Amino acid sequence: MFSLDEDDEGEVSFGESSDAEREMTPEVPKAPSVKTFDDGGDFEDASDVDSGTLRAFVVAVIYANAAVLLVALGPMLWFFEGRSRIGPALFVAGLLAGVRTYQTYRSWKRSRDADDADSADDPDADSASDSEPASGSDAEPPEA
Repeated sequence: MFSLDEDDEGEVSFGESSDAEREMTPEVPKAPSVKTFDDGGDFEDASDVDSGTLRAFVVAVIYANAAVLLVALGPMLWFFEGRSRIGPALFVAGLLAGVRTYQTYRSWKRSRDADDADSADDPDADSASDSEPASGSDAEPPEA
């Protein structure tokens, strides 16, 4: 039934594809190249972001991380360790950090909307003024 060559010595190879299978399988597609920062940690491309937006983002991330930590840690200390003063205090501090995160976002959004309104009122404004605050604008970057 099976013709055995001297080289095969009666062994059947599993997992190896035959010539017919290799011809029928499609080629594996290549992933598209993605623009990344340099391997040396150089963040030159990060300078494309508006400084007010970058500052608001960093402040909001710090507040949000503090809020998540404190809202989770406070009740655990209160329930598991019986710390009835520090647990609720940490929980309330976490809630306040969450509120401050929202306030930072709303402040950034209001300053962005004011910049858009100023550039819409001025027909001679160029596209570069969208990323920089207008000189006559009352909107300032959010405070930490």
